[in-house]
Amino acid sequence: MNYATIKKFDVANGPGVRVSLFVSGCRHRCPGCFNREAWDFSYGAPFTEAIQQEILQALSPSYIRGLSLLGGEPFEPENQRELLPFLDRVRVSVPEKDVWCYSGFTLEELQGNSRGHCEETEQMLSRIDVLVDGRFEESQKDIRLRFRGSENQRILDLAATLRQKKNVFWNSGEENEG
Repeated sequence: MNYATIKKFDVANGPGVRVSLFVSGCRHRCPGCFNREAWDFSYGAPFTEAIQQEILQALSPSYIRGLSLLGGEPFEPENQRELLPFLDRVRVSVPEKDVWCYSGFTLEELQGNSRGHCEETEQMLSRIDVLVDGRFEESQKDIRLRFRGSENQRILDLAATLRQKKNVFWNSGEENEG
């Protein structure tokens, strides 16, 4: 797997200060995508052991709230195969940090018979705290939305959703967050 970029002090892709990993490779090709160069699976650099260690180090300070996975598409099967063992390492190394993941697939697509569902999907979902799901829809773009680009995208408290077997939406506790 290749990655497009790593942001070690990101405040746009989840609450608090986060480390964000943008993976390469996406077959959705959403019109208006902000990260078109990351559609190419060979874009960027290899996701090596050294890069994984660098991310784990960046996650260690107490002021870092968590890890955000973006793309590209983290749930392309090729990317899941690399991200699942890395998420296991994150959960062991920094268990107090939360994990957010942005996907063009909906949760229902990931749990069903879609291109994004593979042998790693259920395990990968179980290691993610919050899933921002759904393709970016340019016609529903709203720059006032917090942590998502278009109205159709959902912010799911994934742990609660999986536990309760119904969609539970993430709530930061802030009023009027959009």
